[in-house]
Amino acid sequence: MDDRVREHAEVLVDWSARVEAGDQVVMDVAEGAHDLAVAVAAELGKREATLLSTYGSSEVSRAFLRAGDDDRELAGSDPELAMLSAADVYLRVGGGRNTTALADVDGDRRTAARKAGTAAREARMDTDWVSTVHPTRSLAQQAGMAYEEYQEFVYDAVLRDWESLADEMANMKEVLDAGSEVRIEKDRTDLTMSIEGRTAVNSAASVAYDSHNLPSGEVFTAPHATEGEVFFEVPMTIDARRVQGVSLAFEDGEVVDFAAEQGEEAIADVLDTDEGARRLGELGIGMNRGIDRFTDSILFDEKMGDTVHLAVGRAYDACLPDGEAGNDSAVHVDLITDMSEDSRLFVDGEVVQRNGTFRWEDGFESA
Repeated sequence: MDDRVREHAEVLVDWSARVEAGDQVVMDVAEGAHDLAVAVAAELGKREATLLSTYGSSEVSRAFLRAGDDDRELAGSDPELAMLSAADVYLRVGGGRNTTALADVDGDRRTAARKAGTAAREARMDTDWVSTVHPTRSLAQQAGMAYEEYQEFVYDAVLRDWESLADEMANMKEVLDAGSEVRIEKDRTDLTMSIEGRTAVNSAASVAYDSHNLPSGEVFTAPHATEGEVFFEVPMTIDARRVQGVSLAFEDGEVVDFAAEQGEEAIADVLDTDEGARRLGELGIGMNRGIDRFTDSILFDEKMGDTVHLAVGRAYDACLPDGEAGNDSAVHVDLITDMSEDSRLFVDGEVVQRNGTFRWEDGFESA
């Protein structure tokens, strides 16, 4: 086994999930992630945790969702809910064989499945959950890379000095925590949003930082009162459908108009999920310089330095004051805008990032 796979497993178990002896762990394993799952299981055994391993296949989900009458009602899975409610830690080890396995599943059926899974999703988010991915040939192909090249890319992003990156990202968290309004300004984008009363998350790939992705490397918060227009040029796959060139227009915090150069139907399906799907749940600022190219994987692309992403749908509780409910939705879908050229990110009228460079980094131009 590649030593980097073992190191990935160690980072996931120790740094990211902070697994302790006696923890009840559920590990959901994708079709192509066998090697990483084996390495993770060994690390969990060393730490005297318990393990229940499940099989998370997009092709299995496709078969289920396409079968039966079109108007059949989808219900949540009681066994899944019981399993997750009993878990201390949930690990998603992604890496499927076909990144577009669900492409021919009807949009209404997808929406119904998301709503049916709400209770299980809430139970999963109550655990110390972490999602990661094992480099597979299908993901390499989606990223437009040779397989060995893609492996190098993944491990450059995952096997970081996370403590040092957390210290650097603390600069952005401090700015957002003290701020009241964020403005994004670039070509086809002039968007303002309130962050008053919110707490930013220093997402350093560990549950100790309220961070649940490996790799991570972003600082995010829960905006509201969004006004203006924003353009997302970075391509991505949403519900197994290619999406690019998305424009959203906001009034009174809600999407009132949208368009896409490709995949407009996928965006429409997301926005029509429920009332909360037309409001923002997240503003995220990418800061992982180990990610140096777009790969059509949200797990990596949204963490890339020089990017900002906005998610329609659910807001994360970690960003909200105690007792306050944020935007609620059955979806949380991220869209990415490239900030590397002719762009400015303002907090309370002051430029924090210009053309992808933060004001505490070398090369920042103050005007």
